[in-house]
Amino acid sequence: MTLHKKVLSTILGGAVGDALGVPVEFKKRDTFRITTMTGYGTYNQPKGTWSDDTSLTMCLIDNLIDKQDEYDLMQKFANYWSNGYWTPYGEMFDIGIATSEAIRRYKSGLPKEEWGGSAEYDNGNGALMRIAPLAFTLCDEPSFTKRKEEIERIAHVTHRHVRSTLGCIIYVELLIRLLDGNEPFEAYENAVNLCQKQLTGTEYEAEFSAYERVLNLSLPHAARKEIGSTGYVVSSLEASLWSFLQSDDYEEAVLTAVNLGEDTDTIGFITGTMAGACYQLDGIPEEWVCQLAKKEELIGACKKFADACV
Repeated sequence: MTLHKKVLSTILGGAVGDALGVPVEFKKRDTFRITTMTGYGTYNQPKGTWSDDTSLTMCLIDNLIDKQDEYDLMQKFANYWSNGYWTPYGEMFDIGIATSEAIRRYKSGLPKEEWGGSAEYDNGNGALMRIAPLAFTLCDEPSFTKRKEEIERIAHVTHRHVRSTLGCIIYVELLIRLLDGNEPFEAYENAVNLCQKQLTGTEYEAEFSAYERVLNLSLPHAARKEIGSTGYVVSSLEASLWSFLQSDDYEEAVLTAVNLGEDTDTIGFITGTMAGACYQLDGIPEEWVCQLAKKEELIGACKKFADACV
């Protein structure tokens, strides 16, 4: 698979999962059933509409293409928030609390070290949901420490708590292995084993207990009723990983994820990136890709990003 196709598979895979989840965000599990792309619902948006998960991911992609700093990235986030930058129809309709608070701090002139929240209640999924592009910029970086530091740099602009960042590290390491051709469980096992080995003895070790089911490899064996699907970073990573590892193809993975309910767009997006990276572009239903809002703009930016990663 060429780099262009890897980027398209992963990012479009995420956008499709996001769009599948938008109409049913916040709905309780088993009060609905999504089987294909639908519209309206929670935000009264047309079929194929994606949300902040895709928008902020595309902001990061633009930042990485231009090789800019954290101030540029936050300005892009601020433009999304205020001016509808990288939105399907020119207007923002969804943003997380921690992300919006970080943007406010940035706009007030505070230094970058003070943008992202670091309290216990700042452990939402707002950094996790937009960090996937780093799998491409870091895939050829041999140093785990340097990969970790770059993930921290990008995550911390909105979320500085160690627990949130640990989720981002596990996720990016998993994506790197999927893009390298690892089978799903192999990629999962290799990623978590590496993270535990490299992060033992660091500040991250104190958060291993929060991710116990992920790190001890028991998560895939959990029952559906034991899987949370809220915006809490641990629940979001668990739900996405669980959905991906329960499934044999892209469609099954994202539908499993979205039908968990609650934070359906983000869990759909994260699962979609994993499944897209694994099952490739041909594995994503073409009908769903064609229904995406601003499909050509998404594809164009992904291709430009792939070129910048070479």
